[in-house]
Amino acid sequence: MLERADRIGGLLRYGIPEFKMEKRHLERRLAQMEAEGTEFRTNAGVGDTIDVEVLLASVDAIVLACGATAWRDLPVPGRDLAGVHQAMEYLPGANRVQEGDLDEAPISAAGKHAVIIGGGDTGADCLGTCHRQGALSVTQLEIMPRPPDLRADSNPWPQWSLILRTSSAHEEGGERVYSVNTERFVDDGTGKVKALRLHEVELVDGRFTKVEGSEHEIAADIVLLAMGFVGPERGSWLDQLGVAFDQRGNVARDDSFMTKVPGVFVAGDMGRGQSLIVWAIAEGRACAAAVDEYLVGETTLPAPIGPTARPLT
Repeated sequence: MLERADRIGGLLRYGIPEFKMEKRHLERRLAQMEAEGTEFRTNAGVGDTIDVEVLLASVDAIVLACGATAWRDLPVPGRDLAGVHQAMEYLPGANRVQEGDLDEAPISAAGKHAVIIGGGDTGADCLGTCHRQGALSVTQLEIMPRPPDLRADSNPWPQWSLILRTSSAHEEGGERVYSVNTERFVDDGTGKVKALRLHEVELVDGRFTKVEGSEHEIAADIVLLAMGFVGPERGSWLDQLGVAFDQRGNVARDDSFMTKVPGVFVAGDMGRGQSLIVWAIAEGRACAAAVDEYLVGETTLPAPIGPTARPLT
């Protein structure tokens, strides 16, 4: 079952360029799956509108593929000020405007100085959306140092190249600031954010250390937190299902992608942790083969990877 209203275009990476899947490709695939007999039940929350025990009793196998959507927060002074939002509170509303589901976004950067904390793909999505909404300025902060323009000798092929990347969103404008840490969100006196108090950092023995005397403020009417995810959202339905979690907070599984609950499998970020869509695609295919074998005793479906496969680093 897919929550169609919440889907966001996938991301593929091939070398240096970055390509984003247009929604028409997703719509075509959804139409194909419906024609093949897949039933999509939207607005159907497991543990809410769907009872977990009824679900377990009514099907022979379940695949959990809900992603790793428990976001990393920034618990510094001023976090509760109005105007500070998680990226995944901001992006879905903007997406629904584009799909015609909403007339206007619940959270908008229009006419505001926007600051994005986090330099990954989600941060780039926020950057492009802020520009389209008409932000006065957009600044993206990253605690890591600026990556090099070329591969270092210690980062040979076929490892993922740790170099500076400029996505299509970055080409639209905005400023990227590296090696900075947020000390606090500054109140404008009415409970709204007006600035960020920052300081520069440097890596000392593998740890970020404050550069003394580097404190400064930057204007911010809206702040978007895009600092990654820490695993699947914990909820009553997962507790009711009875699955276990690994040391990283992901749903634990065996070599056949099955959780400790017989007939309940897990694939994608929910079992792997936050990753790229190409890994989710490969896991989905491998998990489908495992489910097929579980149901009929054998399978001819391809299983491109195992649950412990990891990218070269």
